[in-house]
Amino acid sequence: MQINRTVAQLTAAGILLSGSILLTGCGKKDAPPPPGPQEVSVVSVVSQQLAMTTELPGRTSSFQIAEVRPQVGGIIQKRLFREGADVKAGQPLYQIDPATYRAAYDSARATLAKADANLTTARLKAERYRELVSINAVSKQEYDDADAAFKQAAADVAGARAAVESARINLDYTRVSSPISGRIGKSTVTPGALVTQNQADALTTVQQIDPIYVDVTQSSTEVLRLRRELESGKLARAGNGGARVKLRLEDGSDYAHEGRLEFSDITVDQGTGAITIRAVFPNPERNLLPGMYVRAVLEEGVNDQAILVPQQGVTRNHKGEATALVVGQDNKVAERVLNVSRTIGDKWLVNSGLKQGDRVIVEGLQKVHPGAVVKPVPAKPAKPAPQAAAAKP
Repeated sequence: MQINRTVAQLTAAGILLSGSILLTGCGKKDAPPPPGPQEVSVVSVVSQQLAMTTELPGRTSSFQIAEVRPQVGGIIQKRLFREGADVKAGQPLYQIDPATYRAAYDSARATLAKADANLTTARLKAERYRELVSINAVSKQEYDDADAAFKQAAADVAGARAAVESARINLDYTRVSSPISGRIGKSTVTPGALVTQNQADALTTVQQIDPIYVDVTQSSTEVLRLRRELESGKLARAGNGGARVKLRLEDGSDYAHEGRLEFSDITVDQGTGAITIRAVFPNPERNLLPGMYVRAVLEEGVNDQAILVPQQGVTRNHKGEATALVVGQDNKVAERVLNVSRTIGDKWLVNSGLKQGDRVIVEGLQKVHPGAVVKPVPAKPAKPAPQAAAAKP
């Protein structure tokens, strides 16, 4: 009995030991392999030629503008134009009652005729006295008086002719004409209205809008930056010394015609610190009207070695500096501090901090850090880089 109990205990102990061994064996697993390098998407930096432009806000203004005022007073008899129509220089716009001016003109002509008659008489008398004084038939004094009367009559004729011309001009002024060619605005007077010479209120306004001006302002700091880059050779001048200008309309569409830079102001506005720039654009379709808000795209120059980097690959450090993570030849990550100047589409224009051939991380930035070893793969192709760089204020 004792022997059987001992055997049973040994058997139970063996079973427990075997179960423990089995359980221990089941609990063991193989250690996972160490993780490989983090995969990141990179773009290779390539320098390219880039036309540099600046986009500036501005407004259109008339190429010429003339406020029409009467040069003689009177009652308006007729309005001779259609409001909003195109008119030519010299085209009649209003008719002022000419009655009094025609009478003054006729009177001046009559005075001239009288002066002409007096001149003829005085001339003949002076000629006769010249012969008579030579034979002492008349005194020298009488001859001098006749000669003076002749000269006075000649002066009277000259004065009468001037009076006729003045009366004729005033008569012509009763027909108010357009001083320039352009588009005419609304009339401020109606037939029957009394107008006065050179009155303060214009009768109407004529504006020439083909071509048309576009006035924009650029900060003096931008002008200085551009000048430095041109002088240093970083930018080459665009075109043959003249800057071409393009236009973007209020609805975002591009204007069909290209303009040219007319002038740049010689002084800086003390209130805004800006310089006024004026460009002139052809406007044959009359699509541009004075006072419209537009954006002018000014061509600054050409950067022969521009470096563009996708915006998603550029971040800011705790100092606010632009930085990028670059993968070296050993696939180690290094941080670069960049100097960026402007955005061009979805890219940054980099002035310094990167060179051609650098591999910039654009995807997976959050998963890596400087010094880490990564597995770089080319990023998916993006749209071609734009050919012009537009700086947006």
